Amino acid sequence: MVAALVVILVLIIVGGLTVVGRSLRVVQQYEQGIVFRFGRVLPGTRPPGLTILRPVGDRMQKVNMQIIAMAVPAQEGITRDNVSVRVDAVVYFRVIDPIKAVVNVQNYMFAVSQQAQTSLRSIIGQSEMDQLLAERDTVNRELRRIIDEPTEGPWGIRVERVELKDVNLPEGMKRSMSRQAEAERERRARIISADGEYQASKRLAAAANVMARDPAALQLRLLQTVVEVAAEKNSTLVMPVPVELLRFFDRMAPALAESQDVAPPPADTATRPLFPPGPVYNPADARGHSGLGTRLAESRRAHPAAWLVVGLGGMFLGRTARRFEMSRTATPVNSIFAPSGRLFARMVARAGVFPNSKWLA
Repeated sequence: MVAALVVILVLIIVGGLTVVGRSLRVVQQYEQGIVFRFGRVLPGTRPPGLTILRPVGDRMQKVNMQIIAMAVPAQEGITRDNVSVRVDAVVYFRVIDPIKAVVNVQNYMFAVSQQAQTSLRSIIGQSEMDQLLAERDTVNRELRRIIDEPTEGPWGIRVERVELKDVNLPEGMKRSMSRQAEAERERRARIISADGEYQASKRLAAAANVMARDPAALQLRLLQTVVEVAAEKNSTLVMPVPVELLRFFDRMAPALAESQDVAPPPADTATRPLFPPGPVYNPADARGHSGLGTRLAESRRAHPAAWLVVGLGGMFLGRTARRFEMSRTATPVNSIFAPSGRLFARMVARAGVFPNSKWLA
């Protein structure tokens, strides 16, 4: 009798523990519980914590309410401007209505994934390549709207955010874009350089106006340039010839031509070339001179300013030629430069620029 009572008591205890185990459920803080009683969904959800169910006929399903980040596989498509691209994205969504997410759709994770892929292909065809690359925010908002429209109302799922991860372009398009960027940078560099030249020209024009009011400033600038050239420790020989000296001889040319019965040069000296053609040679007017000497003399009388520069060059070449001749070392430079210097000095001497100069002897 006692043994039978013990067995019954044990069975009662085991049955009670079984009922308690089937009736008690724990819902986590990030979850909501949906209770099915004999296959029908009870209104409302079970909050987080310990909840009690009927041991017979009740079944509870938990739904995660956290935000889920789901990667969308890369989708290939052709943009509106006929460029083939490959785009992948990531979707952030969460369940806002657990009953709809469980009852209205069989597997809401798979459904959202497929909806995101089709929407991504759709947005690729509606957008241009420049929009996919430069206007990411606009494309993301439009893609979120397309995905969220069929999911929030019927499925109880809200898409919080959509981001394009990467846009893969063909290699040919990448090379074209790099050439375009290089051309754009070159254009900007040329514009900046041209703007700098324009500003420099304005500064130079202002400096020229200041120097024109004071001729001594131009002379000081000339001397400063000579000092800068000499400071470089090179063999450059600088022979500055003032422009005013040439202008002085140009003004003296008409008076010299009148005294020698030679037609004066044109009055407009601004447009006259530096070495205009001389007067026509007449053999009858040779007067004992040779043909070359007569032509040089007539050209000297007609253009004294030009022949002044030629005379200075003749003096320099004549002196240098004599130094080469006096040198004891015979080099190819001596054999070439010395005869040329003597010939040019003799031409200047026959022209009579410096008739008494000992450097042209």
